[in-house]
Amino acid sequence: MKKSNIITLSRTLKFYILITAALFIFSCEKENAEDILSVTPTVIEIPRSGGKAYFTIETNASSWQIQNPKPDVIDLTLTEGTSKNEIIIVEVAGRTLEALNETLIVTAGSAVPVEVLVTQKESEYLYELQVDEDELEFVQDDRSTKILLTSTAPEWTINNTFDWIHFSKSTGGPGDTEITIEVDEITDGKDRSATVEITAEASETILLTINQIPNMYPSYNTSPLPADMTGVESSAVELASKIKIGWNIGNTLEAIGGETAWGNPMVTEELIQLVKANGFNAIRIPCSWDKYLANTQTAEIKASWLDRVKEVVQYCADNEMYAILNIHWDGGWLENNCTPDKQMEVNAKQKAFWEQIATHLRDFDEHLIFAGANEPNVESQEQMDVLMSYHQTFVDAVRSTGGKNAYRVLVVQGPSTDIEKTQNLMSAMPDDEVADRMMAEVHYYTPYQFCLMTEDANWGKMFYYWGNGYHSSTDTERNANWGEEEDMDNLFASMKTQFVDKGIPVILGEFAVIKRTFLTGDDLQLHLDSRAYFLKCVAQKAKANGILPFYWDAGNMGENASALFNRENNTVFDQQALDALMEGINN
Repeated sequence: MKKSNIITLSRTLKFYILITAALFIFSCEKENAEDILSVTPTVIEIPRSGGKAYFTIETNASSWQIQNPKPDVIDLTLTEGTSKNEIIIVEVAGRTLEALNETLIVTAGSAVPVEVLVTQKESEYLYELQVDEDELEFVQDDRSTKILLTSTAPEWTINNTFDWIHFSKSTGGPGDTEITIEVDEITDGKDRSATVEITAEASETILLTINQIPNMYPSYNTSPLPADMTGVESSAVELASKIKIGWNIGNTLEAIGGETAWGNPMVTEELIQLVKANGFNAIRIPCSWDKYLANTQTAEIKASWLDRVKEVVQYCADNEMYAILNIHWDGGWLENNCTPDKQMEVNAKQKAFWEQIATHLRDFDEHLIFAGANEPNVESQEQMDVLMSYHQTFVDAVRSTGGKNAYRVLVVQGPSTDIEKTQNLMSAMPDDEVADRMMAEVHYYTPYQFCLMTEDANWGKMFYYWGNGYHSSTDTERNANWGEEEDMDNLFASMKTQFVDKGIPVILGEFAVIKRTFLTGDDLQLHLDSRAYFLKCVAQKAKANGILPFYWDAGNMGENASALFNRENNTVFDQQALDALMEGINN
């Protein structure tokens, strides 16, 4: 053998010996290494009603195990494994009548075992039994509702001993059960109340309180008709497309003390024809009802007043004008009482009035539209919830009379008919048994200092001039400094997004600017020009956003006037304002 070969072999043997020695040392070190086990947390608290929790296992051992003393009570996702890091979910399915204190023991190789304490406090009752409402109040003709009963018991029972209360189900088992509760009509005019027990074995007894209040007023829906779509085929969107621009018969049929009490003459057909001849094709009829009662105890409206209102609506229908008839301020019985403490009595009157109005006028075709209120004063979500109940009562009352009213388009008002409040508080429309027959209503007097303010206040001064290109260079403190074109764009666009884009047309039920004729010379002309520009902008921008504008005309022709027409002789009174409205709506 060559010397070079001997040297190579020698080196190979030395390398082999070194590798073998290293492997032997590593093997010995591993056999002598300690196994480590960490468990977090070591105390598990399960809720009284049952539930889940977890702990983690960390170890370097090749495997781990968990000893569970009560596998029938404590359920573990795993009881053994080889993962070095594992999450164990602990579940106790339900309640226990005796406190649970059980120890799980976790082991891993040679590591010191770790104890995990699982606890659950005892419950007075083994099974859960509850209802989503434990006190029900039936008011007026509302004689049916639903509750949701939830139980984990094998069986539950409703122990009803009252013959005027009826449950759709009286027994059941585990899970959620919807139960319809109906009560009989009260015939003696007296309130009544009952407490019904709902029981289940090893469960807390539920006491369900049921109160029923008789009608405050008699039902005026005495002759409901089968639904009739003849002449009311248009959806709200289709009807909105037919309305161009509207005009208010302000301070007239809503005047407290009589139709002429606020200085305007009685409405004539000639007035309606004048309005139509000057470009309008819709009329809003603000109306009072509470001041025209034949009997305040029963909320019966005088037949003569119902006939008079019908006559004015007929003027509109005969001239192919669309008419929106509402309950206006009317002494504030609704507008000033959007509060929980007034909710029951206001809803009772709302129902009684609309049953009478709707019945008396139900033969009109889709040219007649009903509006449930005017400017309901609402500042909070609580008040908005109350207002929504008034809207719902309105819708239900009108629909209940049947005939064309089953399909008639109806209008409900935003809170205070203020656009920003409507954005913030009005998240839904009332429920309606017929689809796509609802409109929303807001008003627009922004900025107030320009549109309606008649004297300076400590918080701000009147504006005489509005809009780009219409500010005064000499009377600068009277220039509008908010609420101009950009604000109008944003507010109208918000209504388009909130309603119009969702298939709910928006009525701009009122807008106007008072005429400040105390000004003189160039100041007066600039004021009148800026006023006309405002009216043009409202009509134009409303149309662009799918909103239907109705100009507010209170009839007065003196200082702070908003009249377009002289109702005494049926002529145009304010041609500039009229031209501005028509220019806006036609461009």
